[in-house]
Amino acid sequence: MASSAAADDTVGVDGSTNGHEDVIDVCIVGAGPAGLMLAVLLSRYGINIDVLDERPSQTSAGRADGLQPKSIETLRMLQLADPLLQKGVRIHGICFWKSTKVDSLKRIGREVHYSADVVDLQDDFILLVHQGMVEDVFLDDLWKRGINVKRRHHFESFNMKNTDDPMVVHYSVGNDGEKGSRLTRYVVGCDGARSKVRGCIPDTHSVGKSHESVWGVLDGELVTDFPDIWCKSVVYSEEHGSILIIPRERNMTRFYIEIKVGNETGELRELGQEFVMQRAKHILAPYSVEWRTVEWFGNYQVGQRVAARFCDPLQRAFIAGDASHTHSPKAAQGMNTSMHDSWNLAWKLNFALRGLAKPILLESYELERRKIAHDLINFDYEHANQIAGGDAKALAENFRTNVRFISGVGVEYDQNVLNHPVIARRGTLMEGCLVPPAKVTRYIDANPVDIQLAIPMLGQFRIYLFVSDVIESKSFLESCCATISKEHSFISRLSVAAAASYKRSPRRSAPDDIYLQTHRYTSVSELMTFSLVTTMEKSRVEIKDLPQLLAQSAWTFYLDDVPHLDTRKMTCTSKWVGGLTPGEVAIVNVRPDGYVGSIGRFNSLDEGAGDDAAKWLNVYYEGFLQVPNGI
Repeated sequence: MASSAAADDTVGVDGSTNGHEDVIDVCIVGAGPAGLMLAVLLSRYGINIDVLDERPSQTSAGRADGLQPKSIETLRMLQLADPLLQKGVRIHGICFWKSTKVDSLKRIGREVHYSADVVDLQDDFILLVHQGMVEDVFLDDLWKRGINVKRRHHFESFNMKNTDDPMVVHYSVGNDGEKGSRLTRYVVGCDGARSKVRGCIPDTHSVGKSHESVWGVLDGELVTDFPDIWCKSVVYSEEHGSILIIPRERNMTRFYIEIKVGNETGELRELGQEFVMQRAKHILAPYSVEWRTVEWFGNYQVGQRVAARFCDPLQRAFIAGDASHTHSPKAAQGMNTSMHDSWNLAWKLNFALRGLAKPILLESYELERRKIAHDLINFDYEHANQIAGGDAKALAENFRTNVRFISGVGVEYDQNVLNHPVIARRGTLMEGCLVPPAKVTRYIDANPVDIQLAIPMLGQFRIYLFVSDVIESKSFLESCCATISKEHSFISRLSVAAAASYKRSPRRSAPDDIYLQTHRYTSVSELMTFSLVTTMEKSRVEIKDLPQLLAQSAWTFYLDDVPHLDTRKMTCTSKWVGGLTPGEVAIVNVRPDGYVGSIGRFNSLDEGAGDDAAKWLNVYYEGFLQVPNGI
């Protein structure tokens, strides 16, 4: 496969042809946030893709409206956050209002959205931007890499004979319904709650239920004397229902307005914009509200559903985003969860297509993301009920209990082949959890950096070695690096295979990539970046003191000496691994999607400890990766 946007060659990233022409690696159906996130990642990894979408253009208004802190961090990693941060509205707090048949509307409480003593965040706010703005940054990135979404392409079905042959994706184009087909190795349905891709996968029906209540949604510019219009606010009227108020970009406000069951007759979803606006006026009385403009109106019935399966039995067809789970929109989770479905799947597909993954790696996608979908549904059910019920105290308590999950940093995977149990846990890192923010100084240029963001997202694992004193642990480091670098070590053979694959199918570049200088992070391996973190003084160590493997990784050699810049005023070593005892070395494996895979601790003064550490690393990666035949 060439690194250009064209998909007209016969060679996949694994070097195979299967005797077919015009075979792409992944066909993505749906160009919403989930599909575009997947497309951006796969294209950056060098995977040959098509993106089909039945809509004539991207989302122009409405739909999803909020990015949680973890999603903001993810977009920072992709160098895509700045346009959204410049245009979006930042929400740091929430207000609660209530009226009864006896008492008029009044504010009954205020809360900080993400309190620093509860959750450790670099971006401690929700960023309010509508879905189309998020799609826009993804589409722009794809365009820079030579990829365009194929619009007015209606997916119809797929079929395959066996695991060795490409799949055939069938679609129709435009209003005329001209038929077309595409050969692909994988297909991923990101085509929404009524996913046609899901319908083609056996036993992949959605399981769940709908609430009786119906909500109207209005985006527009208001004229009002309600004092908290620029805060996220929950307003409850015992008589008329609830409103969730969300400030938006361009001086707009979103109202989620409840249409209470029993108040009306007939089909609730048939009640139109004027009725919903009138209901909002009743709920907010005695405050006045008028709409100068209305950009978007919609209504929906709350439903919580999770697909029975997220892939077909042969692991060739997958679903992500709303195709795999649906819920209420009032906790700003849908777009966020959908994009992280795609991040989980993208790097696993990359390794599978390059022949570097054992089958268990792709199996882990459904295992991990179905668990998160169920966690989300359980939270959302209670959260939606609390908003509708108007109990500010109960809603605030529900929020505090789930604040880590809501922010995204508390989305946690169970132990599995990727996430090994941590023995004698110290510090905040846990298997299957995200790393918290931390500040360090990059040795080579003396720049303070956010360690969780400093290494570009190239589809690689990150291996962090924490040592108190490089000189004291020099023998350990040399032994560990020497064993890893041996020609017959698993990591070494895997890196050779990865190098050959990326030479054949390089990462797809964009003009702005020149500022990242990605070769700094792939000098040792295309598969993993090694990083050394030390608390010793800079004057006591030189890069030449490091073993060759770490000296070649000079851009990821960090001094842990700026705790005053940290969110918790802690060193990275203390925060992540709980500090080090004399002579102790801690090694942390971080997955390409930012989750902790495993943590090992070794006494660098013990004979053979460095060799043991290298073997421990090899065993971890042997659990789910493989060296292709002939390497």
